[in-house]
Amino acid sequence: MRFLLTFCMALLVMNAQDEKSIRLNAEAKWIDTGLKLERGDRYSIAASGEIILRGQKGEAQKSAPAGMSRGFRDLLRALPLNSSGRGALIGRIGDRETSQAFLVGSQKEDQVVAGGNLFLNLNLGSGEKGEGSFVVKVNVTRAPVMTKAPSAPIVELTQAQLDSLATRVVDAEGNEGDRVNFLIVGNEAVVTGALKTAGWVQVDKDSKSSAINAILMSMSKQAYLTIPMSQLMMFGRNQDYGFAHAVPFVVVAQRHHFRIWKAPFQVNGVDAWVGAGTHDIGFEKDKRNNGVTHKIDPETDKERDYIGETLGESGLVVQKTYMMHKTPVKEARTATGGSFRSDGRTLIVYLEQPRNENAVSFANLFCSVLATNPDGGEWGKCGEYLETASEKSVTLAPMSRDYRVVVVPGIFSSCASDAPAFDRGRAYLKEKQGVDSALLNIPNNSSEDNGKAIAKYLREEFVKDKRKFILIGYSKGTPDIQTALATEPDLKEMVAAFVSLAGASGGSPVADAMPERFSGILGKLNGRGGCQGDLSDGFKSLSIETRRQFLAKYPKSVVPTFSLPAVADQSKVSKAMMQSWSIMNGFSSRNDAQLAESDAIVPGSMVLGAARSDHFALALPLENMQGGALKSFLDKNSYPRAALLESVVRFALEQLKAPAPKALEPQKQAPIKNKSIFQP
Repeated sequence: MRFLLTFCMALLVMNAQDEKSIRLNAEAKWIDTGLKLERGDRYSIAASGEIILRGQKGEAQKSAPAGMSRGFRDLLRALPLNSSGRGALIGRIGDRETSQAFLVGSQKEDQVVAGGNLFLNLNLGSGEKGEGSFVVKVNVTRAPVMTKAPSAPIVELTQAQLDSLATRVVDAEGNEGDRVNFLIVGNEAVVTGALKTAGWVQVDKDSKSSAINAILMSMSKQAYLTIPMSQLMMFGRNQDYGFAHAVPFVVVAQRHHFRIWKAPFQVNGVDAWVGAGTHDIGFEKDKRNNGVTHKIDPETDKERDYIGETLGESGLVVQKTYMMHKTPVKEARTATGGSFRSDGRTLIVYLEQPRNENAVSFANLFCSVLATNPDGGEWGKCGEYLETASEKSVTLAPMSRDYRVVVVPGIFSSCASDAPAFDRGRAYLKEKQGVDSALLNIPNNSSEDNGKAIAKYLREEFVKDKRKFILIGYSKGTPDIQTALATEPDLKEMVAAFVSLAGASGGSPVADAMPERFSGILGKLNGRGGCQGDLSDGFKSLSIETRRQFLAKYPKSVVPTFSLPAVADQSKVSKAMMQSWSIMNGFSSRNDAQLAESDAIVPGSMVLGAARSDHFALALPLENMQGGALKSFLDKNSYPRAALLESVVRFALEQLKAPAPKALEPQKQAPIKNKSIFQP
């Protein structure tokens, strides 16, 4: 009886919910909802209504909760959330200086990683007002009250490791500069992900990428926040990353920023990143050359602690501590002559190393499939193709034939008719596994037009055969499928699952860089008439702004969805894509030369890790194209695509057999991001 009572009480706690309705008037003002969110809670927000704002010439402009499309004038506005449209519904959790604003739009669901009261606001300039209001409904599902199991003690940085580091960074001439004032212990993807969650943006590495990215940001109608910082050196090299917190158009004179270098040692098998952070507060004379340089806040400990506090917003900090170097620097001058002071302590931040069980399961499956060699030829070790390490082999059972696979490729695919996406993989599925697989090679049109074409194809095929589809979207195929599923409700009954492989769900800066006239010319270049559709419309569908608007309006997938982004270092990028890879590095170090990793993840999907590949190699056998001129520049276009296709289909089939998790069910391990909430 006692057990039953305890169990029932646990269920009550697990399912405890808070609901609240709020009306927000059209003005720039943070409103405290009174809902206190704790780490592990899940929340859903739905908003409706319309507000009216005034444009530059006094004209009325209407905005839904998703916000208005950005205009170039928006680049001059200091909005609370610069990455979203004017008038959008935004939120933040907590009233701390480091609390980060996020887009709510018409609907948002997420899990809390750093607790605090929920605040709501409209994305408007300071003091700006309009007419009308939004009605916002918030539902909070509380995390279960659980006794936390004792965690393993953290293996800390040793005093000898700290003392082995230089206490100052130097410029190219060897002049000592900023003090080393913090270290982050965490592997690269975790560190960069935590910093992004905490609101830091990666800055451009040099003036060349700065000029290119400034142009791209203008085309994307985004304020340019990634102005490069000067190159400083440690371990004999320039910084590996530079990050900044900034306000648009104040950034030149004032910003929080830091540089980090990967240390030549690890802490218990985990990478350590050595950092030097300062706060720019204006300009002063550069004592080296009498030029103008940034003036830093001389109280550098404030910036050190600010960096630690912002990282706390990621939910990944498991411990913060301070250590003192054997030769601490407490007062000195920078390389440019500015003075600074410190208490001499170094902040050490230890990040949680989240384990993505889905990625591990997929790696086990992929490596087992690769061992059967469906691609033929010789391949390297499994770890060359996936970031997540395999932990065990799995038994490959016969594949179910109760579903059909349809691959929807990306833009330009109709132009490369002799290199169709996953050609060997589709043939192998049919011949060896008995799974029907088709390629839907749709034109280079807008996602709206292609969404209709996808819906037409699926309806016609479903009349002939009632087996449901597993849709595989590659590149632009992903937003085309997303559009079809969102705007054609009857497809939900025909589609069992959706897998995105290097899919452009969040758009790409590369699309913003492609002038309409040039893209129109490209559509006419194929002498054999292979290119179909209007490339300019296709590129518009891939713009950052277009995708942002779509995801704000349709934030949830209606079928079980899986994402596998691609991430390439220089050794995995073909010569033909090296320039775009360099450009993409200005936006995110984790990219495939066309897409940032974060933009290749469908919101709410189950993330299967990341493939080690550039964008084209993952899906397109470009080595099979006729003519040798381009092939010499596709020197890294090798990937076991048949193994990949079979693996993602097998994984989807296994998940379809498993019971779907309940909507908004609290997760026991935090933070867990991109976990799918299936609602078939």
